[in-house]
Amino acid sequence: MSPLTILTVFLLAIVYAWSLYNVPTLIVGIKTHLREKTKGQSYGKRGSTKRRLPAFSVIVPAKNEERVLPRLLDALLKQNYPEDRFEVIVVEDGSTDWTAHICEQYRRTTGERIRIIHGEKSNGKASALNRALWAAKGDILAFFDADSIPEPDVLLNAARQFQDESVQALQGRILTANSDVNMLTKFISYEDAVWCDGYLMGKDALGLFVHLRGSCEFIRRRTLENLGGWNENHLSEDMELSARLVREGHRIKYASDVRSWQESPEGLKQMFHQRIRWFRGSMQVALKYGRLIRRPSLKSFDAEATLFGPFVLIISLLSYALGPLAFYELGESALLAVTVAGWAVLTVTLVSGALALMYVAKPRKKRDLLWLPFIYAYWIFQVFLATWALLKILYGASAEWKRTPKTGTVATTDSSMQILTHNLPAITEEHAPDASD
Repeated sequence: MSPLTILTVFLLAIVYAWSLYNVPTLIVGIKTHLREKTKGQSYGKRGSTKRRLPAFSVIVPAKNEERVLPRLLDALLKQNYPEDRFEVIVVEDGSTDWTAHICEQYRRTTGERIRIIHGEKSNGKASALNRALWAAKGDILAFFDADSIPEPDVLLNAARQFQDESVQALQGRILTANSDVNMLTKFISYEDAVWCDGYLMGKDALGLFVHLRGSCEFIRRRTLENLGGWNENHLSEDMELSARLVREGHRIKYASDVRSWQESPEGLKQMFHQRIRWFRGSMQVALKYGRLIRRPSLKSFDAEATLFGPFVLIISLLSYALGPLAFYELGESALLAVTVAGWAVLTVTLVSGALALMYVAKPRKKRDLLWLPFIYAYWIFQVFLATWALLKILYGASAEWKRTPKTGTVATTDSSMQILTHNLPAITEEHAPDASD
């Protein structure tokens, strides 16, 4: 065989091996989710909080978030948690809209419950989080993006998880608040459902690498201080912190009963910029922490496999681009064998995705399976985004952190979300309070 053929077969083998490696994790996650729901309780929710409730510092980075910030602050103030056991710190990061004014309104009306840290110039999310870290007083730090709508028991359920002293960080369940806006938001909501209550739940059940996702995440303050805070040179500060936690032997847990809602991109342009940032940040972390593979543990190996994900997407593109040339040399028999193997892997992946969607999506509907054909198109789009992110790295493009604009839209039929809709309406510029107020 020629070098081209060997390269093509090797690349295809990587793609298939990586795909099949993740299937068992997804299946375990589905089984765990189904078993816990059958018992009538959320995964990881064990016992009661008999010990003294830990103190939380809830940190919210906010820049130009006038449309969504009041909704989040109201949800936090209505938490089913003792008022003297949590504080809210808003890092107002150089906003040019009414965000700073809204922050001051809430500070005046709530007293010490909400603290405001103002910044004249934004240096990215990680920088904002670090400013809050050194001012926080709580035993446990909670992080929410400004468009989040945490459920009333989110702090109480998180406190239960931290009764286990081995848990140093926690990732909660993120749900899509605007899933019914269009086809894209609906598909992202399904993706999040499978990712959280399938993939992450499976990783947690198997003791593998659970990574933080940037919002509805929690970490012990002392642990984060010992790690030196957030790395301000990475676009995916949450993934970078996850890698450092694993490197130091700390445990990150996933809990599906620690729930918060947030917006998903409603257009391809928004999604393009968001996912490019995610992929580029994950690639940076993968290149920096490649030495994790040297640690002889299943968790460190799984961490590397997870971080390698964006590169697998690019490899799949290369393998399919080179495939026709290699197949021409190999002949019809080899072409048939490789094609059958490829379809087998694709079928296993799709069936796993179908089962995951069937069991974790709410409400469960058989017609949801009609979304499966779009998985392939969605995968092609992700391949393009990962490739574009790598090109930006190779060409040394600016790595400036850019926020995803939020509209404050709530559009979902989920009954849990309906309970939260009584919060204050979003504030827009034309309805903003008078500056003299």
